[in-house]
Amino acid sequence: MPKIDVLNVSGQRVGEIELNDGIFGIEVNEHVLYEAVKNYLANQRQGTQSAKTRAEVRGGGRKPWRQKGTGRARQGSIRAPQWIGGGVVFAPKPRDYSYKLPKKVKRLAMKSALSSKVKNNEIIVLDELTMNVPKTKDMVNILKNINASKKVLVVLAAKDENVIKSARNIKGVKTTLVNTLNVYDILNHDTFVVTKEAVQKIEEVYV
Repeated sequence: MPKIDVLNVSGQRVGEIELNDGIFGIEVNEHVLYEAVKNYLANQRQGTQSAKTRAEVRGGGRKPWRQKGTGRARQGSIRAPQWIGGGVVFAPKPRDYSYKLPKKVKRLAMKSALSSKVKNNEIIVLDELTMNVPKTKDMVNILKNINASKKVLVVLAAKDENVIKSARNIKGVKTTLVNTLNVYDILNHDTFVVTKEAVQKIEEVYV
């Protein structure tokens, strides 16, 4: 089982935690990660794009010129796609892009994402993360103390408004809960900061 140092908010080592091999120590399946990210992004799409086909564009009811004898190419309507102001060929219409992944694929993708963070030494485990009042400066100092670089994903076991409010104005920092954790966010952030309690909850869910 992979072992990770447990830090406090000052960046000092206060213990060690053994991570579950079946969740944090599996072989990373890159294809499954790709499928999970593609699914997440597809489900985020609004699908509200729309353009008019030649049937929906106003005008063009009369034939522009007679069929034969003018020397010009035959035309049936000034609203055909080749005309300026004409309709769009295969115009995009509002649609739902979302689809579901099989449960086993989703679980494997989550385990692969978590294992990749351990493998790349991009995971930081905190003994606890609590704040008395929301203060961005305090959160900046905490992240600096634990050497959380660039984009940081902070995972909490339970909702803590003070922590969430303290982190939301810091560029590149995002907070999430164990039950809303997704593969895209894990891979999209350079550092995975998780509390000890959140690790236990993740292991309960994905064991």
